[in-house]
Amino acid sequence: MTTSPSTSPARRPEDENLGVGANLAYGLQHVLTMYGGIVAVPLILGQAAGLAPAEIGLLIAASLFAGGLATLLQTLGLPFFGCQLPLVQGVSFAGVATMGAILGSQNGGGMPAVLGAVMAASLIGLLITPVFSRITRFFPPLVTGIVITTIGLTLMPVAARWVMGGNSAAADFGSMANVGLAALTFAIVLLLSKLGSASISRLSILLAMVAGTLIAWALGMADFSTVGDGPLLAFPTPFHFGLPTFHIAAILSMCIVIMVTLVETSADILAVGEIIDTKVDSRRLGDGLRADMASSILAPIFGSFTQSAFAQNVGLVAVTGVKSRYVVATGGLILVVLGLLPIMGRVIAAVPTPVLGGAGIVLFGTVAASGIRTLSKVSYTNNVNLIIVAASLGFGMIPIAAPTFYHQFPGWFETIFHSGISSAAIMAIVLNLIFNHLKTGNSDQQSVFAAGYERTIQYSDISQLRDGDYFKDGKLFDAEGHEVPVKNEAEPGARGRRRKVVAEH
Repeated sequence: MTTSPSTSPARRPEDENLGVGANLAYGLQHVLTMYGGIVAVPLILGQAAGLAPAEIGLLIAASLFAGGLATLLQTLGLPFFGCQLPLVQGVSFAGVATMGAILGSQNGGGMPAVLGAVMAASLIGLLITPVFSRITRFFPPLVTGIVITTIGLTLMPVAARWVMGGNSAAADFGSMANVGLAALTFAIVLLLSKLGSASISRLSILLAMVAGTLIAWALGMADFSTVGDGPLLAFPTPFHFGLPTFHIAAILSMCIVIMVTLVETSADILAVGEIIDTKVDSRRLGDGLRADMASSILAPIFGSFTQSAFAQNVGLVAVTGVKSRYVVATGGLILVVLGLLPIMGRVIAAVPTPVLGGAGIVLFGTVAASGIRTLSKVSYTNNVNLIIVAASLGFGMIPIAAPTFYHQFPGWFETIFHSGISSAAIMAIVLNLIFNHLKTGNSDQQSVFAAGYERTIQYSDISQLRDGDYFKDGKLFDAEGHEVPVKNEAEPGARGRRRKVVAEH
């Protein structure tokens, strides 16, 4: 029987302390598992903002530092903040497209506007955490799956530009040398994923980036001359990129990201609680969400962005079976130390852009695949969820297919919808409300999207039919005229001649 954390905290599996050596070893493994993801966001946004490599290095260091502090808060906890579970925190991918749209918008306001939008939207998220459980029903897997899929697809143009060299004004942009280096890195990721052990496979993107960089250095395509520029050790300077500015449209677009982040963090908290077999009640869930939002409010002070639990590290807990939150807290300390070493950020910033592109195709594709996996769990029977997915993804692809589509719209409108993630999320939320929550006006006749999907018959169903079976008046009969019981999809079990049909008659 699982005990409540409030009654017997010493007996919780997550409270086991494995010792300094084990904590360091397993903590470092957590850091390596999420390192590629946590540095990718500042890399993308730093390049989108036109920052110099040294400045991008500071942005990466700030993200490592903020992620480490957020991890410590989540794992060790303070009163009302932190779920005290083995969850690694870091910069969330969910906001990349939206923040990039703010940077690229004509009236965006640059990096200060991005940081201000993150702070303001996170504050709103913090204020609504007590009632968030009441609105989670408006963010079912149908909505979150659409959003996560769109995030991955929206980032693909970034990967393509990286493959070509990153700088469209450069003479070698799109050259075969750049594309070839990206292709080689991509191939190394696939090779390590296929031939490597489980631990190597999880680190395939990071290892491929190292190998690709070494190859680029040997070919004279890597320049590390700027790595030595700047201090070796430094505390992240508060508001180094300017004081935050607050624009209503940017804040509104970030609020959508915060809603998605809250849903994802809730799912991660519940998932890790189930994995380690400990009780997660509403109070503990609320403490975890408040830690998420508090970290996201404070992160822009140091030059970082929205913080969220890393799903790949939840998977690592399941694979290794190491349940101790002190292991993850040690990983948080390692992140803090890395954040105090700006030279580490400058090394990452010096990685050739085509190498990032080759790894980015897999990295961003993995995000999209995660969304597709979520959408595969959605029911498409007797509803119009298929058209909700189609319309939302199509609407979200407009800014990707035609980046100038919204240039003639008002500035606030462009800031919100110039991001594919915001466009898809708004459409998914609205259509889910209209079709699945507001039943008034719904036709009693099936939509072609619902009926069309239900006409699909699985091979496993056909294989159970026998010679002479026939349908009459919505019932199934065998060759002797005896009715064969047909199991409705909602009914449990039933074997033999009882079989499931997709369509209801």
